[in-house]
Amino acid sequence: MLKIYNTLAREKQIFIPMVAGKVSMYVCGMTVYDFCHLGHARVMVVFDMVSRWLRSSGLDVTYVRNITDIDDKIIKRANENGEDISVLTQRFIDAMDEDSALLGVLRPDIEPRATAHVDGMIDMISALISKGHAYHAENGDVFYSVNSFAKYGKLSGKSLEDLRAGERVEVDTFKRDPMDFVLWKSVKPNEPSWDSPWGKGRPGWHIECSVMGACHLGKHFDIHGGGQDLQFPHHENEIAQSEAANDCTFVNYWMHNGFVRVDDEKMSKSLGNFFTIRDVLKKYDAEVVRFFILRAHYRSPLNYSDKHLDDAKQALTRLYTALRGADVVAKVDETAATYEAFKAAMDDDFNTPEAVAVLFDLANTFNKSGDLAAASQLKGLANILGLLERSPEVFMQGGSTDGLDVSAIEAKITARVEAKKAKDFAEADRIRQELSAQGIVLEDGPHGTTWRSA
Repeated sequence: MLKIYNTLAREKQIFIPMVAGKVSMYVCGMTVYDFCHLGHARVMVVFDMVSRWLRSSGLDVTYVRNITDIDDKIIKRANENGEDISVLTQRFIDAMDEDSALLGVLRPDIEPRATAHVDGMIDMISALISKGHAYHAENGDVFYSVNSFAKYGKLSGKSLEDLRAGERVEVDTFKRDPMDFVLWKSVKPNEPSWDSPWGKGRPGWHIECSVMGACHLGKHFDIHGGGQDLQFPHHENEIAQSEAANDCTFVNYWMHNGFVRVDDEKMSKSLGNFFTIRDVLKKYDAEVVRFFILRAHYRSPLNYSDKHLDDAKQALTRLYTALRGADVVAKVDETAATYEAFKAAMDDDFNTPEAVAVLFDLANTFNKSGDLAAASQLKGLANILGLLERSPEVFMQGGSTDGLDVSAIEAKITARVEAKKAKDFAEADRIRQELSAQGIVLEDGPHGTTWRSA
């Protein structure tokens, strides 16, 4: 049975969907004012993997990932550029879609935009005010009163006293408590605004996901995911808003992927170690990046470095190399022991490192025995993870040969084979050394000679 580490419970729990055979999953998406970075890539790939496995397990998944298209950073960037907010956000939504497609990320079933749900946000804020969980302050903003929600802090595991002592909070004389957070911001110059019972203004950030989740999945749903950095305060605030407004549990299972680190330091713009997806894809094949992300467990820190990407490239190349010359289609044999091992790994809180190890076992089996069923299984199980979906030749052509033409490599391999047949071993060795100098490694096996980049 599938077990998921539930951040709320702080343990792995057997996953029991609310409706048998169906899964409702909401993931916090991107704030679209700039190009997506490696942290975004991890969220995209991780929850794409989760939805793929749930579906391959026979579950009917409704996957919602929102787009934040109104926010302080968006407004600031649009004003700096002198452009309309909708033009700015659409440009970066298009860029996000391009990046995610390259990474093999399937589109979510629903991608709601915050600006399309402002009426719902106004309704939820009104309900919170009427129930005594929010108040209209003198400056025109509406704040959520954290003291009104007895379970505030249950996701982060901290009491309000701990949070007040340990968190940096913005000093705002209009708040009743420094931990109170804004639900509605009163209108300011050069900002978009909507009409509301509290005057013109716009919603705060936290309220949007509570509303979009409820709108598309219901007031109570199965899984809510996002990066570890969102656990507090964003997801904590979502729980407080949603459960106070709707008088029911908001989410059953909370999932958070780990941070991305760069050379063992947290990625940040201030440290100058901040990489966009586009930066990385200039150096590495997109599937290599996806493979690099999936080789690590989603909850663990992901340490980005050229060394680790180079290692991922070599490992993925080994899998592709195993399939060279194998004329097979992807097929999953669920009666095979390899499927049972793969399934056991994935059902253990989506343990992709163990699942990837099964792929290498299959590659080794095929290399040694030539068993085409192993090759077909390798391709089928890898496809579940969004891997090995290209032919080996296309992968090799896609930048891993450092500009050397694939046909030229094949021609040299053929010449080497002919030299060996003619017992001209000096020429055969010369060809191997020539290719090695160009970064091409030859591997002789029962099915002939294959190659990979060094």
